[in-house]
Order: sequence, then structure tokens, then C-alpha cells
Amino acid sequence: MYYLNSTIKICSLAVLLYSCSINAAQIYITDYASDADAKVYVTQYQSDANCIVYETAYKSDNDPGVWYFTKYKSDARATIYYTKYKSDASLIVYFTKYKSDARCRY
Repeated sequence: MYYLNSTIKICSLAVLLYSCSINAAQIYITDYASDADAKVYVTQYQSDANCIVYETAYKSDNDPGVWYFTKYKSDARATIYYTKYKSDASLIVYFTKYKSDARCRY
């Protein structure tokens, strides 16, 4: 059962990262870890991050590492849960001010 759960989490994370590279990833933030495709820890250091994310106001923006936060779960490609602990995270992100810095390391 543990192997199945970890496989599902890895696949969900892969879908999230893949969607980052195709188009602006439409992300929904949930309040419950059990509803999330990925648990995200936000770091203050760019060197610690798996993904350097730029938040956009346009869902049509199609650069890698660009996230668009949607209000509706049904519109989202991925659902994330922000965790306070780096050890609980399946994805470590750093939010950048510059779109040109956005990328994922997977």
C-alpha cells in the first residue's frame, strides 16, 4: 500500500511539473493535504528549490515554471497544499519576481 501511495504521489508530481512546461499551470490551492496532488514548501532561497515559479495573472501565459492560480478546483490542472515543513513537501518552490527566471529542475 505504501508503494502504491508513493507511486501515485510521484505520478501526480510529474503531471504538475509537465503541465508547467506546456502552458501556464493552472493551480488550485487546497486547505487539506489529502486533496492535494503535491505538497509544496516555499523556500526563501532559490538554490533550495526544485521549481522556480513565476505567478502570472494570465492563464494563457505559456512559459515553463509559470503558474496561474485559479479560484475553482475544476479549472485546475493540479491541486497543491502548502506545508510548513520542508520534510513533508513533495515539491520545493521559490517564487521569483522575474518571469525569465522561472523553470523546473525535473
